Amino acid sequence: MGRRVLLVYPEMPPTYWSMKYALPFIHRRATFPPLGLLTVAAMLPADFDLTLVDLNVESLTDQQLSRADLVFSSSMLIQKESLQSLIRRCQAQGVTHVAGGPYPTACFATIDGVDHFVLNEAEITLPAFLEDLDRGKAARVYTDTSKPPLAMTPAPRFDLMRPSRYASMALQFSRGCPHHCEFCDIVELFGHKPRTKAPAQFLAELERLYLQGERGQLFVVDDNFIGNRSEVKALLPQLAEWQRARHFPFGLFSETTLTLAEDHDLMAGMVEAGFNMVFLGLETPDRATLAATGKSQNLKSDMLEGVRRIQAHGMEVSAGFILGFDTDPEDIFERQVQFIQEAAIPTAMVGLLTALPNTQLARRLEREGRLIGESEGGNTHDLRINFQPRMNKERLLEGYKRVLAEVYSPNRYFARCLALLKAMKTHPASFRTFDLGESRALFRSFLVQGFSRYSWSYWKFLWKGLWANPRRIADLITMAVKGHHYFQMTRHMLEVDRFKLRLEDLTLAFEDRVRAFAVVGSGERAAELLRFRDRATDRMRKGYRGIHRDFRIYAEQAMDRLAARMEHVLAHPTV
Repeated sequence: MGRRVLLVYPEMPPTYWSMKYALPFIHRRATFPPLGLLTVAAMLPADFDLTLVDLNVESLTDQQLSRADLVFSSSMLIQKESLQSLIRRCQAQGVTHVAGGPYPTACFATIDGVDHFVLNEAEITLPAFLEDLDRGKAARVYTDTSKPPLAMTPAPRFDLMRPSRYASMALQFSRGCPHHCEFCDIVELFGHKPRTKAPAQFLAELERLYLQGERGQLFVVDDNFIGNRSEVKALLPQLAEWQRARHFPFGLFSETTLTLAEDHDLMAGMVEAGFNMVFLGLETPDRATLAATGKSQNLKSDMLEGVRRIQAHGMEVSAGFILGFDTDPEDIFERQVQFIQEAAIPTAMVGLLTALPNTQLARRLEREGRLIGESEGGNTHDLRINFQPRMNKERLLEGYKRVLAEVYSPNRYFARCLALLKAMKTHPASFRTFDLGESRALFRSFLVQGFSRYSWSYWKFLWKGLWANPRRIADLITMAVKGHHYFQMTRHMLEVDRFKLRLEDLTLAFEDRVRAFAVVGSGERAAELLRFRDRATDRMRKGYRGIHRDFRIYAEQAMDRLAARMEHVLAHPTV
């Protein structure tokens, strides 16, 4: 008899990537379905009774857990807290938990409570686990660094999900990247040699989504879609033909490198196939830093001109930027803001450098004695650094906060959107019609953004955007509601940071008072110390209640550290 299996995808905290505050405008709960788990589901035996529980769109009940024979989870580092909660719940219910994905693959030795780890690429490690499970002799860890051909990868089990909960669909064409960026973990996970699916295999998966009734935006999840250019160029004409035959049901977007801008045929082929956006890892406008971090692909031409060439072909450019490199010059903060504005990049994911596990960067920093903790994976929303930077840490953090505040000020954001609308070519393949979904989003946008603290900037943006290019009203609405998410993220993140700074001030004041009283000594003054601690704790809790509930998780860790430090100082007043 087949086993009852829950496929559980842990929750993502609110981040710039999550689009949490934009999704309600289009009545969706998450950006993408958990493609990895859906693909693993297709590798499980046919007699298994499978249920997908994506914690980003629904809750997991104790009844579901109690009925399950196995729980499979896949997670990234950013989902660490949610995975820990799932582990505790599985232990409480006595349910066997099988964990995989990028986070367990990199850090399984530090994760307690999981029964079995199926790591690396499931095409290789999952069959071995299933065979041992049938024999009743499953080991705790299954790992294999082999890089299987993607012809082994089955079509994802899209029938297990509820498409109406997601803003976009997702498919994979390739794995791996040929580049050697020091801070990136992609090559550590998937190798330097990009592997691809055959065009027929990829189109068959696309057809499944189409026959299921899916339409709209589709994310090709490859970390570098153009890593194997010859295979991409073989796919694109067939993909364009498939799209034309069905009147372009999908608008496509993916991640590439800036070298895309050097290949006119490749850009033209992507636009013909329906690509309307690409994400680029631009990182920094400082060429010395690009060279030092192994980002040589960004040195082949002028970055600003490259971005503009891609936009001129009809694809929006979104991009990642990083602060905290060893070679960052003193004026890097101003230069980042200036470049983002001049390049007309609305979605600029500016993050603090983090040393991800098993990367060249983490290994170098460990050799240099500068690695001071495990990365939390949240480099765009949590102001913590897990290594000792060359730049003064306080200056780095203040500069980073200033960049975020400037880049995501409504006036600057909407100015970039308008510049992009004027610069980007409107191609028939990437043209988005104004449908019922956009009408609902526009109405909600009027209600929410039209009466917000940035309403004047919003109304000016809509008016100027419609005047500049009325045919792109759907893009205009999308940019507006994404902006709402970015503004909310920035505001709440900076509020949490101010709260943490107040906690630090309280801690220092408490430590000073404890040490002063330790010198004088008095039972009465010891009681005063406890009263001071209690007042500080009350102030801390009051400030915590003023933080948006979605961001309290980031404050809770700081509060726990404060409480621990107060108790330690009370116990060791002269330390």
